[in-house]
Amino acid sequence: MRTIMQRTILKQLLNCNLNSTNLYFGTWSSLAATFNSRPDRKLTLSLKKENAGLFDVPELQSYEGFYYLKEQCILHTDKLIDEATSENRTRKMVEVFDELSDSLCKVADLAEFIRVAHPSAIYTQAAEIASATVSSIVEKLNTNSELYYSLLNVTNNGDKIPTNKVDNHVAKLFLFDFEQSGIHLPEVERHKVVNLNDALLHLGQHFVAGSTNPRRIRKEVLPESVRHIFSMEGDDVVVGGLCADSANSKARELAYRIYLQPDDHQDYLLTEMLKARYELAQTCGFPTYAHRALKESAIETPEMVMEFLDCLSDGLKKRAKNDFHIMSEMKRNEYPSNGPLAPWDIPYFRKKAKKQMFNVQNSEYSPYFSLGACMEGLDNLLHHLYGINLVIKEIVPGECWAQDIYKLAVMHETEGLLGYIYCDFYERSRKPNQDCHFTIQGGRMLSDGSYQLPIVVLMLNLPLPRWSSPTLLSPTMVDNLFHEMGHAMHSMLARTHYQHVTGTRCSTDIAEVPSVLMEYFASDIRVLKSFARHFQTKEPMPDDMLQRLCASKHVFTASETEHQLFYSALDQLYHARHPLNGSTTDVLAEAQAKYYSLPYVNNTAWQLRFSHLVGYGAKYYSYLMSRALASCIWQSYFEQDPLNRMQGERYRRECLAHGGGKPPRQLVADFLQKQPTPDVLVDSLLKDIDDKQKQIDEVQRKC
Repeated sequence: MRTIMQRTILKQLLNCNLNSTNLYFGTWSSLAATFNSRPDRKLTLSLKKENAGLFDVPELQSYEGFYYLKEQCILHTDKLIDEATSENRTRKMVEVFDELSDSLCKVADLAEFIRVAHPSAIYTQAAEIASATVSSIVEKLNTNSELYYSLLNVTNNGDKIPTNKVDNHVAKLFLFDFEQSGIHLPEVERHKVVNLNDALLHLGQHFVAGSTNPRRIRKEVLPESVRHIFSMEGDDVVVGGLCADSANSKARELAYRIYLQPDDHQDYLLTEMLKARYELAQTCGFPTYAHRALKESAIETPEMVMEFLDCLSDGLKKRAKNDFHIMSEMKRNEYPSNGPLAPWDIPYFRKKAKKQMFNVQNSEYSPYFSLGACMEGLDNLLHHLYGINLVIKEIVPGECWAQDIYKLAVMHETEGLLGYIYCDFYERSRKPNQDCHFTIQGGRMLSDGSYQLPIVVLMLNLPLPRWSSPTLLSPTMVDNLFHEMGHAMHSMLARTHYQHVTGTRCSTDIAEVPSVLMEYFASDIRVLKSFARHFQTKEPMPDDMLQRLCASKHVFTASETEHQLFYSALDQLYHARHPLNGSTTDVLAEAQAKYYSLPYVNNTAWQLRFSHLVGYGAKYYSYLMSRALASCIWQSYFEQDPLNRMQGERYRRECLAHGGGKPPRQLVADFLQKQPTPDVLVDSLLKDIDDKQKQIDEVQRKC
């Protein structure tokens, strides 16, 4: 039997292990205290000792479970195909298709996440096999003409079971997905579509792989004064990036010219990819690939995209040139004899301006942004807007792929549990070095009237907490955390009937709106004041620091927006009619002359490093579109009061709740109470830029 002293010591040790920061975080909430502790020191107090399986899926108690899941997926798919093509069907066709989609996504999404995130090779291999199996099933479905014509008949002539607007919209989305494979075409054209899609898959993979390859040159080519900045391998200098942060102007220039020099193989891959995409679009009945890519989007046509970009370009030119003038003066003062401002200078002077204008350095701000404080801030914000709270849930053995994962239950004050968020926040070896959101299970209405809860993973790459302090975030990390939580809330707060359109499963130009909107909250002084506290003293961040921080986030916004506009226009031009008017580099130079204030640098081919051309083909404009829509929403509903519950509820009810279950243009128009025309979008973006510049000017006067 333990003595009183032993029990006291044990209790202290337990408290220390469960919350190693209690010694200096005595007044943090339980949520903040948990996220400020070392996750690998948490104890499992559950009486459930057996392996629960990944994501609490019993079949995944070992990697072999993936083989079982894929076999079950095949059997269930066959059963649903029989139901969809049967004359005795008793459910809506769209309900059968959604269950078919759900059964495939449950295996594919989970397997794809484990493939990239699990540290064990045997798990990643099993997940990869499962993912490949689902891809094969999808390819088989895409050639099932009986299944296609069953859906086509219902879509064109109506279902024998009464349907509503949402049913009809989702059925059309399924039909369009089907027709992407050319199943509706005559045999010769259908085979051509299959071959083109296969070729595009391989071309895209090779292009993305080549976009990050370093350049190797003989060391004699570089001045001896800058060689030490680059990696050396024998007598070769290896240039693996742009050296954008280097204070050495010559090193920045050389890195830019060398890393972005033309590459015949990459140019061949890009040209062939654009050619194949054009052929694919033509075969499927579209004028261009851009028309095909923008079907069912919020902006609908490439002509409207270009109208938006041209209108924005006209409004930005004067504002962007003012930014570049300031940077030119900075360069002239620092490097009097190094020539005019060039593209390789922009990242360096943007970063330097933030420090010079507002004296904003990560080391000064990070102590106020412990991970726990940021999570407490998110919890407070979400409670004010939507009446929800983030509640730490215990993780049972076998549920997670690593030891340092947190699990959150999203609890609504009246609706109860809305879903689960797994927080994979800490860096580890072989983990993807990017911040992202993964859907593991989509929400949908089940046949018994209950709701299948959404499950997502948020992945960041934060440093682990130390014994002397919790994980401290830079301002950029805070923005990224809020951004990814915006995606998670889209998944959690959507209450769609069908998982095919739940949360982020919507058009690309809508999917980023909730996450970009969260960045507005992360840059609002009133929101930051609610949680930015020093991790040791718990003192709030001083107002002067808050003002400098928020202003620094908006330095040179006009020129940065113009840069993104140039990317977007180039993407549209590449995916218009083919063949191109010249080489891909000729099109780049022409687009840069029209849409960007700095001239093209001869003998460079930046587009050959632009891997987004693969994943965002003809859709890169979505970045600007999402920002324009987010700025409209912010200015109309949250700028006056970012914690307004009435507006938060309305935003959830009229936007987030629908996911992709409502035509995107109608969704936006109904919520904003006006059509999202190019003029409306551009006016909102320019107002946002001007407001941010006023904030900068005001803070500078105080400084």
